[in-house]
Amino acid sequence: MIQQNKRSQSSLELLITLSFGLIILLPIVVLAFIQISQSSSTLSTTEAQAAANKLASVAVEVGAQGYPAKQLVVVDVPPNVQNIYVGTLQNGVGHEITFVVSTNAGYSYVSAYTPVNVSGYLESISSTGTYLLNVSAQDQCPTNVAISCVYMKST
Repeated sequence: MIQQNKRSQSSLELLITLSFGLIILLPIVVLAFIQISQSSSTLSTTEAQAAANKLASVAVEVGAQGYPAKQLVVVDVPPNVQNIYVGTLQNGVGHEITFVVSTNAGYSYVSAYTPVNVSGYLESISSTGTYLLNVSAQDQCPTNVAISCVYMKST
């Protein structure tokens, strides 16, 4: 009987020790997951800014050459991108390329300014991946024929 009590006592002591260890480790694991999630959002936003800047610089190059200049550009769309707007948020003629990125705090609008008029339709490429885009100078912008612009579309 005494031998059985000693086994029970040692099992209970081991269980209590392991429980305290898990209680201490659990908050550390939760904090690590939160930190990883935040860094993932930051990385997506940074990659979206790089892609927007790349498209803006290509738009400036093509716009400076004028009609009928065209250029193909490869763009990497990072994770968590919900939408891409060229020109305005309604895809009209404007001066910005905007990536809408989903983050922990909600939606983040990452944009790059171009001095030339830009327009386009890139909503079909909002999923993660590498895309080939056609960037062309237009005398009459497809979204507003009264002005010239640089038009972007996926190939």
